Amino acid sequence: MDTPFSTLIRTASHEQHTEAETSSFMGDLLGGRLAVDAYARYTEQLWFVYRALEEGAETLREDPVAGPFIQRELFRTAALEQDLAHLRGADWRAGVSPLPATVAYAERVAECARDWPAGYVAHHYTRYLGDLSGGQIIRDKAERTWGFTRKGDGVRFYVFEEISNPAAFKRTYRELLDAVNADDLEKQRIVDECKRAFAFNSALFHQLGGEFPLSA
Repeated sequence: MDTPFSTLIRTASHEQHTEAETSSFMGDLLGGRLAVDAYARYTEQLWFVYRALEEGAETLREDPVAGPFIQRELFRTAALEQDLAHLRGADWRAGVSPLPATVAYAERVAECARDWPAGYVAHHYTRYLGDLSGGQIIRDKAERTWGFTRKGDGVRFYVFEEISNPAAFKRTYRELLDAVNADDLEKQRIVDECKRAFAFNSALFHQLGGEFPLSA
């Protein structure tokens, strides 16, 4: 491929990415039209997805394809648990439940981690690079809308304390994508899995929108 893989993967999944980002639920959430309970419910769903991403990570550390992407400074599960304790209370685990779309999403991530490391890279890319980019918009909106302390409890998921220069980190990450140990056919399969990942996110937002119709 003449086009760098990082460029290919971004442009090929642009339509699905845009569809997920512009869901009515996310628009209402970022527009401050939903209560904090909707934000907490979304955070719960993320916890299930990131557990699937990170529970399978250690087994992939030596994998020639996925291994270079396993970087502990990206891990989000502990931060999500801090946020949920703040949002839902100390016994938050007793009350969380995954939506059907979340179950399907997490199961697919776990399946890739177990059986297809290149597919795992697709989910790794769509989640973590999104968190470092658009996720910062969500953090800012959450702080302003619901009064969370800046980069504190409630929004710790979006705070990468071990990454001092996100822009440089993202450049390095894209270099990893460009150097991924996969032939052209496998790269196309990774792109297709990225599209699938965004479809999972769209389904999740659709179901959240059903739980939290516009309250205005």
